Amino acid sequence: PSASVVKVRPNDKDAKLKYQECHKIVKQKAFERAIASDEHKRSVVDSLDIESMTIEDEYSGPKLDGGKVTLAFMKELMQWYKEQKKLHRKCAYQTEKVTVCGDTHGQYYDLLNIFELNGLPSESNPYIFNGDFVDRGSFSVEVILTLFGFKLLYPDHFHLLRGNHETDNMNQIYGFEGEVKAKYTAQMFALFSEVFEWLPLAQCINGKVLIMHGGLFSEDGVTLDDIRKIERNRQPPDSGPMCDLLWSDPQPQNGRSISKRGVSCQFGPDVTKSFLERNRLDYIIRSHEVKPEGYEVAHDGKCVTVFSAPNYCDQMGNKGSYIHLRGSDLRPDFHQFTAVVSLGTPPLPLSLGTPLPPAWGPVESGTPSKTWGPLEPAIPESCP
Repeated sequence: PSASVVKVRPNDKDAKLKYQECHKIVKQKAFERAIASDEHKRSVVDSLDIESMTIEDEYSGPKLDGGKVTLAFMKELMQWYKEQKKLHRKCAYQTEKVTVCGDTHGQYYDLLNIFELNGLPSESNPYIFNGDFVDRGSFSVEVILTLFGFKLLYPDHFHLLRGNHETDNMNQIYGFEGEVKAKYTAQMFALFSEVFEWLPLAQCINGKVLIMHGGLFSEDGVTLDDIRKIERNRQPPDSGPMCDLLWSDPQPQNGRSISKRGVSCQFGPDVTKSFLERNRLDYIIRSHEVKPEGYEVAHDGKCVTVFSAPNYCDQMGNKGSYIHLRGSDLRPDFHQFTAVVSLGTPPLPLSLGTPLPPAWGPVESGTPSKTWGPLEPAIPESCP
């Protein structure tokens, strides 16, 4: 109607103004519809089931080595294409993956088992270890130096996030400080403490999945930019976003409640949903808690827990797990494993041949800390 009036009365200023307003509203609605359709558009990857695809016996072309693209594969592929032959569809659809591991807690032989099962880290086999590398287990030094070594070897394909046990207070109580001083020196522990302060607090994968050790926040409204602005080069405070990222836990009921740990909070499905919507994320991955099966999916699939220390503290009987993320949808693919060695005996010094003093045994509860509040017992239902 406004357009018709303008045609009939081209010099009518009021008609022109109303036409311009109407045109602006129409364009805005069209733009909103376009955005909405993009947000809810289903990825082609959702319809693919690559694992069920089989490579026929008669196919003699290039094949991926354990699902990975290697230099040998690429050379064979180029020759194959040079001969104008077709790559098998399973290899053509194949997408790179990243492996996400949870707490390892000084369980060195279980760490080696992860690499045995899933392959060593490399540029084509990237890893993210989600905190709590040390304390509890007898081989925390071996675990952290191995992880640091791979970080130096593959800085862009091997990532370490900080856990609540990469902090001085926890290391003093749950064993890592004593272990380092027994195997090396107090100066070595001081250096570990400095390095831990620089570890990232979270990692975002393809703008869809946020990974942190603990969980979400005691207050609403936190954004990814807020996380980026956290001053992380320090020991964590007893409250606030940095503390929450390292310490909080999910709960089944909506809302928030006081944490059973005495630090940070517990957050419900509504808190997770609100945070994801605000930051346009699909779901979060966190660790921090023992799970019988090594993982747990909560909050309508929006909060995933992964724990990679099987038979935690040598007596919990839990499985460990790690997650594969691949493709544009980044759906979590869980892989479980069991413990391979007992943690009951401390390692021997390389040159002395006598057991180390039991300075880091994971069997004592600590004195409550003024900074952190009351700490949990040595072997709680959920990992401290």
